[in-house]
Amino acid sequence: MELIIEIIGWIGSLAIVVGFASNSYGWLASNSMLYQGMNILGSICLIIHTIAHHAYPPATVNIIWLGIALVAIFRKPATKEGS
Repeated sequence: MELIIEIIGWIGSLAIVVGFASNSYGWLASNSMLYQGMNILGSICLIIHTIAHHAYPPATVNIIWLGIALVAIFRKPATKEGS
């Protein structure tokens, strides 16, 4: 089970970093569904990982990150994926 939790953590980290880099370099708009989907996937994975390790401060940050991504999806019209 520990290996699965670690893999989930790495998937979450990768999703967040790739999403952030894609937005920073202009490959994805911040209101694109793909970008927000990467944030949602990443934050959910990192919430699972941090709670499994009883790391509640980073879990809290990722819960907030998830909330921000969900609000962004519902508040702004999304652009086409990849834009």
